[in-house]
Amino acid sequence: MTTLDMLWLPILLSSVIVFVVSSIIHMAMPWHKSDYPPVPNQDQLMDALRPFAIPPGDYMVPRPSDRQDMRSPEFTEKLKKGPVMMLTVWPNGPTPMGMNLILWFLYAVIVGLFAAYVTGRALSAGANYLHVFRFVGTVAFMGYSVALWQMSIWYRRAWSTTIKATIDGLIYALLTAGTFGWLWPR
Repeated sequence: MTTLDMLWLPILLSSVIVFVVSSIIHMAMPWHKSDYPPVPNQDQLMDALRPFAIPPGDYMVPRPSDRQDMRSPEFTEKLKKGPVMMLTVWPNGPTPMGMNLILWFLYAVIVGLFAAYVTGRALSAGANYLHVFRFVGTVAFMGYSVALWQMSIWYRRAWSTTIKATIDGLIYALLTAGTFGWLWPR
């Protein structure tokens, strides 16, 4: 067994590496440019919605009041008439990236902690690089990618967006696994 206090360096270094590589992927490459295209007549849609002053949050349109309402002819007609959507409303104004970047880094640390915990329970100090790589890579991939799939399954997020994010997660997992394999206690 390898304890978490023995793994603080690979946890932190892998988090920094994932943070830097993810920044490059999202800012310097066109990979995610097509993930969220604008809606047709964007300005008209924004002008039409502005008077409603919808507070930030997640919404479903149309939204049934209960299971009975969901089966009613009136609700079925709303679905047919459309538009049908899941909607996330953000606060007005520029997006403050500082907090998002801090939270993303903390997320990478948490993925690293879970990968360290599972691998540390399975392998002792001096474990073979490939064994460490396999355990850490699997746990990190699950942390960075697998939970994204339900967004396409349940909320109809474009599978192309989910697949690209899964590939990003695979890259992050491989970097995390390589860092742990390199820095695993001897």
